[in-house]
Amino acid sequence: MSDTSWILNVGVGVGVLLFGIGVLWAMIALARTFGRLNRTLDEVDKQLSILSQPVNETLTHVGGIADTADQTLARLGGVVKSLEDVAGSVSKTADLTKEALSPAIVNVGATITGVSAGLRRLVTGRKSAGES
Repeated sequence: MSDTSWILNVGVGVGVLLFGIGVLWAMIALARTFGRLNRTLDEVDKQLSILSQPVNETLTHVGGIADTADQTLARLGGVVKSLEDVAGSVSKTADLTKEALSPAIVNVGATITGVSAGLRRLVTGRKSAGES
C-alpha cells in the first residue's frame, strides 16, 4: 500500500496545482476587467468635469431667473393689493355718491310733480285726477 500512496499524493498535488493555476488565471482575467472598468470610469470623470462648469453656470442663471421671478411676483402682489384698495375706495365713493344723490333726485322728482300739478291747475282751472 505504500507503493500506491505516492501516486495518490502526486495526483492530489497535481490537482491542487491545476486548481491554483485556474484560480490564478481567473484572477488575472478579473484584474484586466477591473483595469478596463477603471479606465472607463476615469474617462467618465473627465467628461463630467468638462460638463460641470456649463451646468453650474446654467443652474446659477436659472437660480437668478427664479429669484427675479420671485421678486417680480412679490411686486405684483403689492400692485394687486394697491389695486384692490383703490377698487374698494372707488366702491365706497360710489356708495356715498348714490346715498348723497338719491334724496336729491327724489326731491327733484317731487318738485317736478308739484310744479306740473300746479301748472295743470293754473292752465285748466281744475284739480288733478288724483286730488279730491
